[in-house]
Amino acid sequence: MAARSKARKRAVDVLYEADVRGRNRRELLGERVADGNPPVPEHTIRLVEGFDENARRIDELIDTHASGWSIDRLPDVDRAILRMAVYELLWADDVPDAVVIDEAVELAKTLSTDDSPGYVNGVLGAILAAEVPTA
Repeated sequence: MAARSKARKRAVDVLYEADVRGRNRRELLGERVADGNPPVPEHTIRLVEGFDENARRIDELIDTHASGWSIDRLPDVDRAILRMAVYELLWADDVPDAVVIDEAVELAKTLSTDDSPGYVNGVLGAILAAEVPTA
């Protein structure tokens, strides 16, 4: 697994755990960094902190484009994947949009239900179409 793929998986793990346990994302991330076993990649830190800084806007976007579902009704792991991916899509200019979506879909295939990959792809595609101007 490539370094950025591992970092994304680790970011999803932190976001998921914080959500499920009702923990502060940054505090939990800090604990994982301090523990250092396994080491937390810089890209993981960037993704978790980036989501945390933009959480309200990201959750609004997911809520708007998650057809038929509110953010609170999404499966916990899907919500974590979408949060990480929306941050990376809209704020991480060094990663191509297609790579972000592909990685999120792969995480959904690995971590969630059979329906999740297509759903994650659809939500991210809708957000990308609505939020990123075309040249």
